[in-house]
Amino acid sequence: QVQLVESGGGLVQAGGSLRLSCAASGLIFSFYANGWYRQAPGKQRELVASITTGGSRNYADSVKGRFTVFRDNAQNTVYLQMNSLKPEDTAVYYCNAVNWANDYWGQGTQVTVSS
Repeated sequence: QVQLVESGGGLVQAGGSLRLSCAASGLIFSFYANGWYRQAPGKQRELVASITTGGSRNYADSVKGRFTVFRDNAQNTVYLQMNSLKPEDTAVYYCNAVNWANDYWGQGTQVTVSS
């Protein structure tokens, strides 16, 4: 059974930092690309950052220079380092693992940034 479990969310003041983790089990992690998405109340889910199996990264314009995605295949974990957080970063953050055959999602972790 495949599981993706996010952790690391919480309440932080504007300008602060958080590191989200997404631990995967039940799959060959290195065969999957990963994405971090977020969904704020009343808004559509949006892609924040992604990383391919080869380590290539892509970011939404709104987080470039502030967020960093990286992965540790030995730990079956993908991370999202979030710095200089803004109130508009408040959302539920989800990770996913995707390849040509499958697309798996975690349950989400809440990030709240106070002004």
